[in-house]
Amino acid sequence: MNGATDQVRMVDLASMTRKVVVSPGMCGGGSLVFGRIGDWTWEAVAAACGTNVHRARTADGDPAYLSFYYYRVRGGKVVHPHGLTFGDELQVDSRVFQFGSQSVLTLHRLAPLALGLAATPLDPAEMYELPHPDCMYVENFNRWVTRGRPASNRGLAQVVPPDFVFAGLPRLPNDYSPRTLVGRARGAGSFCAPAPPGYAMAGPEHTFEYTLDVTRDINGAGLVYFASYFSIFDSALLRLWRSLGRADEQFLQRRVIDQKVGYFGNADPGAVFAITVRRWHDPAQPEIEIIDMALRDSVTRHLLATTAVEIECGPQN
Repeated sequence: MNGATDQVRMVDLASMTRKVVVSPGMCGGGSLVFGRIGDWTWEAVAAACGTNVHRARTADGDPAYLSFYYYRVRGGKVVHPHGLTFGDELQVDSRVFQFGSQSVLTLHRLAPLALGLAATPLDPAEMYELPHPDCMYVENFNRWVTRGRPASNRGLAQVVPPDFVFAGLPRLPNDYSPRTLVGRARGAGSFCAPAPPGYAMAGPEHTFEYTLDVTRDINGAGLVYFASYFSIFDSALLRLWRSLGRADEQFLQRRVIDQKVGYFGNADPGAVFAITVRRWHDPAQPEIEIIDMALRDSVTRHLLATTAVEIECGPQN
């Protein structure tokens, strides 16, 4: 597969499998891999729903966007977000689920190609109950939105493109639905409310400012790119990391066990964010930390996103 591009085939009407060679454009310490997986989500939804996701329109002819509302990553021992490197060979299995009339949920499994897993429709029970220890799993909950006001990214409105077809998709079992989890995080401004069992806050809460970078954070539709939120949160995490006297090299070697991101708003160029950061520690697992962050508009204090990232970083002082 050296030098090959993605090899994709449909498994059934809602599932696809692909063989991937990891390229420089999808790995490293930043958000590249999350953007690539997001592209796979759009491709899977387009194939399963018969909608031109890239050029979708409302009934009035305005652009409609398949926005990310919730993004969860569960890293494995072999495949995890910041552990990929040039030439790694993966099998990526994706499946799209019906999730109401205005949204869809897509699951992905990124497995080492050498495992030789059968290319069958991905069973959600595998991700939520019996994940393979070597694989990375991704959950994307996407909603259709459009701009509520011309030339503004604030107050995006929910919408459904007329050609969005979802009735034939499989339904996600209710026990696995993230709606309650995400709704609670939106209301509390945190995925760590209540506190994770066995964990307590380690040190004080920090707040860092971040100025939206129009050279990096804005996508081709003029919106804040969903994958940029990962980088923005990581920039705050790195500042906390350095304040603890930890080395950048150690930061690059961290292993993400689990990360949840809830997207609750967008922003216009020139925005300044205030990111509150809390660190959680369990004495029984000194090598594991949970970092809980909330991103708000520094002027309006409106919650735009929140994340909780569980990290294996080795024993810490």
